[in-house]
Amino acid sequence: MSGIDPPPPQHRRLARSTRPAPRRPEKRFTGIAISRGVAIGPVFGTTEAPAEILKTKIQAADIEAEGARLDAAIVQSRRQLAKLRARLSFLPPESQEEIAPLIDAYIQMLGPSRLIRGAKRRIAETLLSAEAAVSAEADEIAAAILSRVERGMSADDRASLQRRADEVHEIARRLVRNLTRAPFRSFAGLPDGAVLVSESLRPADAALLDPSRLAGVATEEGGAEGHTAVMLRALGVPAVLGAAGLAHAIQPGDVAVVDGSDGTVVLNPTAATLAAARRAMTAFTRERQKYARLRRLPAETEDGAVIELQANLELPIELPLIAQSGAHGIGLFRTEFLFMNRETVPDEDTQAEVYRSIVEAMSGDPVTIRVLDWGGEKEIDALQSEGIVPEVADANPALGLRGIRLLLRKPELFETQLAAILRAASAGPVRVMLPMVTTVSEVREAREIYERVARRLRRRGERIAEKLPPLGIMIETPGAALAADALALEADFFAIGTNDLTAYTLAVDRGEAEVADLYDPLHPAVLRLVQFATEAALRMRMPVSVCGEMAANPKLTPLLLGLGLRSFSMNASAVPRVKQAVRAVSIDECTRFARRVMERADPAGIAELVQDFGTDPED
Repeated sequence: MSGIDPPPPQHRRLARSTRPAPRRPEKRFTGIAISRGVAIGPVFGTTEAPAEILKTKIQAADIEAEGARLDAAIVQSRRQLAKLRARLSFLPPESQEEIAPLIDAYIQMLGPSRLIRGAKRRIAETLLSAEAAVSAEADEIAAAILSRVERGMSADDRASLQRRADEVHEIARRLVRNLTRAPFRSFAGLPDGAVLVSESLRPADAALLDPSRLAGVATEEGGAEGHTAVMLRALGVPAVLGAAGLAHAIQPGDVAVVDGSDGTVVLNPTAATLAAARRAMTAFTRERQKYARLRRLPAETEDGAVIELQANLELPIELPLIAQSGAHGIGLFRTEFLFMNRETVPDEDTQAEVYRSIVEAMSGDPVTIRVLDWGGEKEIDALQSEGIVPEVADANPALGLRGIRLLLRKPELFETQLAAILRAASAGPVRVMLPMVTTVSEVREAREIYERVARRLRRRGERIAEKLPPLGIMIETPGAALAADALALEADFFAIGTNDLTAYTLAVDRGEAEVADLYDPLHPAVLRLVQFATEAALRMRMPVSVCGEMAANPKLTPLLLGLGLRSFSMNASAVPRVKQAVRAVSIDECTRFARRVMERADPAGIAELVQDFGTDPED
C-alpha cells in the first residue's frame, strides 16, 4: 500500500480478511510520524546481526596487508552501492530522483575522504586492524560533527549535522561488514502486503524496498529528519520510526496497523481498531485526492489576491517532493551541503554545475539561492582545512563570525560562489540572498563584490545579463528588522527568517530543554518585528517573503496575510495545507484579524485568537 495512492486490490483483500490473534492482547506503540497513510498487514520482522570486530591489533609487518584488505573492502562497497543504484529502476521516477543522489554521495565518500585517509593512518601509526581503524575514525569524525549540536542553532542546522554524522557511520558500517564478512540485512522473504518491523532501518535498506509490495514500515529507532525518513516519504509508504520497544514485542503471526499520520503502531488490533483503521485509510485516500486537485488550483484568496507559495531546499534529493507539492519556485535554497563531507572547498565550476542543475529542474520557476551561511556551530571540514575558518569555534557561535560576516572577511570564498551563481542564472530566474545581515554597510560591500564579479565574468567571455539577478537579504535578527527602512534602500528583496528571528528576539535556544517552552513565534515582540520589516518593504514596493516554521503553519497563514505578506517559503510537505488555508480566507478578514492580534500584549491571548480563527484543514 502506498501513502499516496489507493491501496492495490491485494492489499484491500488482505485488510478485510485480517483478524487479530485471539490469544494475544492489542498493544499500542507511539513513535514519530514519518510518511502519511495507514497500513494494515502481517508483521515481517527483520534483524541484522552486528558485525563483530574480533581483531583490533596487528603486527607491524602486516601493515601493508591490512591496507590491502581495506582497499578490497572499499572496492567491494563501491560495487555494492553501484548495484543498489541500478536496482532503483523499479521505483517510481520521483523516488528514483530522490534516492539516487544519496547513493551517489555514499559512493563519493568511498574515495579519498577523511574517513578513508584517517583509517589508513590509524592502521599505519597505531597498528589497528582495518575494521577497528574504520570504526574508530568514523566515531571520531561523527563526534566532531555533533560536538556543537547543543549550541544555539536552528532545527534545520541540527538535522543537517545529524545527517552528516549518520552518513559517516553508514559508510563505516558497510566497510566493517565487508571486512568481517558479516551478512547484510535481507528482504528476500518479505511477502506482499506485509508490514516491515525492525529495530532500525538504514537508507541503503530503504532503497531495497519495493513500495508496490510493502504495506508499511515501523522501527524502534530513527527520526524525522534523517535520510531514511526522507527516502520512506519518497517511496510513499506509511511509516513510523522511533517506536520504542516495538521490534522486541513482535511474534510470529502478529498483525500490525501502522498510522504514518499520527505516529502510532498497533500490534494485534481488536475488531474495533481494525474498523477504525479502515475508515482512516478511506479518509486518507480522499484527502490525497483532494490535495491532488488542489495542486492544480491557484493560490488565491477568496477575494482574488494571488499568493506566492514556494518551497525550501536543503538537499537536491528533495526536488521531487517540491514538484509533487505544487510549489512555484524555491524561496530558500541552502547551499551549505555543497561544502560538507569534502576535504576542499568546491571550485567555481563544481558549484555552477550544481546550481544550474537545480535551476533547470525548476523549469522556469524562480530559485532564491542563499550564499554560504556558515556559523561557528557548523562543522565544515573544507573550510577548516583550508584555513578559512578557525578550528576552534567561537565561545558563542550564534553571535559570532557567521553568514555575511565571514564572507566579507573571506572575499575569495564569496566571489567564487557569486561567480558560480551568476553563471547558473543563464538557465532560469535566480535571486541571490545574503544571510545574517545586520547593517547597511554589509549590503553595500556585498553589492560592490557582486558587481565586480559580474564585470570579471563578462571580461572572461561568460554570458551574464546586463541586469543582474536581484540581491536580497535575510531579516533574521532584531537589529535587521528594526533597521528595515534603511536596509530596504540597499536590498532588492527581504526574506524574513522567523526561526532565527524568534530565537534572537527572545534570547531562547529551543534546543535547550530548560527554556524551550519560552520559544514562541507568537510573542508580540516577534510579531511586531515581522510587521515592521514587512511594512518597510511594502513602502518601497519591494518583494518581501516569510520563511521558517511560521510560513509552514496554516493556522498562522491568515495572520501573516493580514500583516501584508504575500509570499511564503516552507518545507514542501506544508504547501498543500497552506494553499488550502489561503483559499479559505479573504484579505479583508485577514487584515481585521491581524489588527486584533496586534492589539494583544500576551502570547497566550494571541495563541487563543489564532486557534479560534481555525483555518487549519487538519482540524
